[in-house]
Amino acid sequence: MTKYLENKGFFVIDRNYRKKWGELDIVAQKDGVVHFIEVKTVSRKSYAGKFEQEINNYRPEDNMHPWKLQRLRRAIQTYLLEKYRSNEPSWQFDLICVFLDMDKKVGKVRFMKDLIL
Repeated sequence: MTKYLENKGFFVIDRNYRKKWGELDIVAQKDGVVHFIEVKTVSRKSYAGKFEQEINNYRPEDNMHPWKLQRLRRAIQTYLLEKYRSNEPSWQFDLICVFLDMDKKVGKVRFMKDLIL
């Protein structure tokens, strides 16, 4: 996923930042803004370029439960305090949804930017 982001102009700062109270998948920077990026991947069959999730109205972001969002908020707060003690940067939370068809070896990426935590 980091190659995808780098191709979009992001500079990856950190990966898999872990604390007891939460984890950040990717921390990247672009245009002076720090992006905290959560990655959700699902494997399903694809049909004529459409993935089963799209057909059945299933969305990976539905797995972002309130407790998961709370853990993300805490991890982001901790990261900002550790790395940017005196000068908090502009930041945002993004979600990348990855759809994979393992049999056909195809995938699709949906990048959701600047979501509210």
